[in-house]
Amino acid sequence: MNAFKKLFSGSRGSFLKNTAALYVLQFSSYFFSFLTVPYLTRVLDVEIYGMLGVAATLMVYFQLFLDFGFLLYATAAISIRREDKAYISRLFTAITLAKLVFAVIAFAVLYGMCSLIENYRGDFRLYAFYLLYTCINAFIPDYVYRGLEQMKVITIRTVCIKFFFTVMIFLFVRQQTDYFLVPILTAIGNAGALIGVYIHMRRKLGIWFARVRPAEILDVVKKSSVFFYSRIADAVYTASNTLILDFIDPTGITVGYYTSVDKIVNTAKSGFSPISDSMYPYMVKNRDFKLVKKTLKLLMPIILAGCAVVFVFAETFCTVLFGPNYAGAAPVLRAVIPIILLTLPNYILGFPTLGAMGLAKHANLSIVFATAVHVVILVVMYFTIGFSMISLALLTSFTTFLIFMYRLVVVVKNRRLLQVGPEQAQ
Repeated sequence: MNAFKKLFSGSRGSFLKNTAALYVLQFSSYFFSFLTVPYLTRVLDVEIYGMLGVAATLMVYFQLFLDFGFLLYATAAISIRREDKAYISRLFTAITLAKLVFAVIAFAVLYGMCSLIENYRGDFRLYAFYLLYTCINAFIPDYVYRGLEQMKVITIRTVCIKFFFTVMIFLFVRQQTDYFLVPILTAIGNAGALIGVYIHMRRKLGIWFARVRPAEILDVVKKSSVFFYSRIADAVYTASNTLILDFIDPTGITVGYYTSVDKIVNTAKSGFSPISDSMYPYMVKNRDFKLVKKTLKLLMPIILAGCAVVFVFAETFCTVLFGPNYAGAAPVLRAVIPIILLTLPNYILGFPTLGAMGLAKHANLSIVFATAVHVVILVVMYFTIGFSMISLALLTSFTTFLIFMYRLVVVVKNRRLLQVGPEQAQ
């Protein structure tokens, strides 16, 4: 307890508060999902629920496009100039206008997909509603509150949305034909949150729309693009395994094993991400590199011990969590243990550390480099030993290790930047 008090004392209070707020966000996602999923699977038949799942999965890619790299770029930019309300207002306006253009493009792409792809042709209304709530959500300026380290407002907004959505699901989705209400109710909740956040920004923060030149919009897009490319690369190497296994094993058994283990990995990542997400704006502003060392020193022994326990009792974990039929997933779980072990160091050495050092481009390049190696090895495997769930799991662990080594080498080679001021590091 004393270690935690010492770690988060004094000027680190805002970091602790934002970490706690982000953990509330993570917990609310799991909690409300736990409430609604069993209900929807009983009210809607498998085909319709699967259709909603496809729509939700498709929206992940549209969300990636709409978010572009604005969240990471703008968070850092605002953290550095958080007292300059005029600058933040121009940045907010430029990003909003850019997202408006992206939203128009997204709807045009969706219309084209539903017109040309037979599987999507009859569901344009459903996909349009899903894209509508995705676009509304994209316009909520989370980056402003992250940069200002005032995540409490965004946290309250998100939890209220999820609570509203959950209650409305139970009240209005009562039969098969009500399935389209799922995205509509979410869109209404997001719209209410958007209005509430805009009112708070203007009245409490003094941030509002300002006149910007087209060149400013293009500049924001250009500077954010490097973050977008790394997110695309990350999606390629993390999502490719499931698609490959689905192709080589039509029975779905292998995919079932792999995706069940992937849920464990993603849960671990979700547990670590609030630490790095809240640390990022704090580090950019304060360059408190001792916090990085103390955080890793405090948490890594716990993570290492947890990984050791999971490795030894992998079969028990799989059968308890997923059922007796999933004992065969244990070898995959053991193969991805390095991913869980290296996730927190990767997160913290990424944008919180490299960004504060003025080397944010290397946080992106590490993912691009590792993904390129991942793809090359996939090609070699295809023409030589072939694919299996174990070999793909090990390859993904190796890719994660490459990202970690790339970032560690860059930090060590540029350790002189750990001692200079913020202006010199930029």
